[in-house]
Amino acid sequence: MVLLHVKRGDESQFLLQAPGSTELEELTVQVARVYNARLKVQRVCSEMEELAEHGVFLPPNMQGLTDDQIEELKLRDEWGEKCVPSGGSVFKKDDIGRRNGQAPNEKLKQVLKKTIEEAKAIISKKQAEAGVCVTMEMVKDALDQLRGAVMIVYPMGLPPYDPIRMEFENKEDLSGTQAGLSVIEESEAQLWWAAKELRRTKKLSDYVGKNEKTKIIVKIQQRGQGAPAREPVISSEEQKQLMLYYHRRQEELKRLEENDDDSCLNSPWADNTALKRHFHGVKDIKWRPR
Repeated sequence: MVLLHVKRGDESQFLLQAPGSTELEELTVQVARVYNARLKVQRVCSEMEELAEHGVFLPPNMQGLTDDQIEELKLRDEWGEKCVPSGGSVFKKDDIGRRNGQAPNEKLKQVLKKTIEEAKAIISKKQAEAGVCVTMEMVKDALDQLRGAVMIVYPMGLPPYDPIRMEFENKEDLSGTQAGLSVIEESEAQLWWAAKELRRTKKLSDYVGKNEKTKIIVKIQQRGQGAPAREPVISSEEQKQLMLYYHRRQEELKRLEENDDDSCLNSPWADNTALKRHFHGVKDIKWRPR
């Protein structure tokens, strides 16, 4: 199995394994799918952190309004009245005005937060450092865990306009958002290795050979964005170690220069006539009157 270290730009993403005989059409789609699914988990985790702190999403026509404006316009959050956390709620106002402030109690809040941490660990970029490959099944498992935690805390479900529910139902609208810029459509994805585009019409072995123990760094890119930057000759960590070594070496040379003097020649052990004077009995003669 060829080991692929997938990056976006210079940023490490995840590891993936594939046979050398894999069609690049299939591999490109697979990489893009895992990449986008990881982004989905990150978005859900971000919204669930807000859910744990401030409760469910307000209706779009009530978001950003003050309590006085809501009362004046006679608006009502019908879904908010239905979607209450099990075990009761604790009011914690959302200063941004996106959520209704009816947060779950501390015990259920910890259920959400613990699940969020576990899901983040599954898709973490640290998995690549640990040599763990991320598969689509692992990402789906993370999403299932998040979905299960939401169902425990909100057995009545979430409002249909809540971003978390929309993500779970694959109805999210990312147009015009920063998150939408990170997503790469499967049909528009390109893989690059060694400054060469891995064309979908070929196989992986056409580029890396038939050695199944090969490890390569591939970069995922949106079609039309051109070739990504080449990998640096040495990593940033290696560069730091190299600079640290030269700094230490310079300090060592500086100390040697400071100690490079002749003062030691005045020491008794450096006197080359000391033995002769010792045998002549003229050692430690002091010329002064008694």
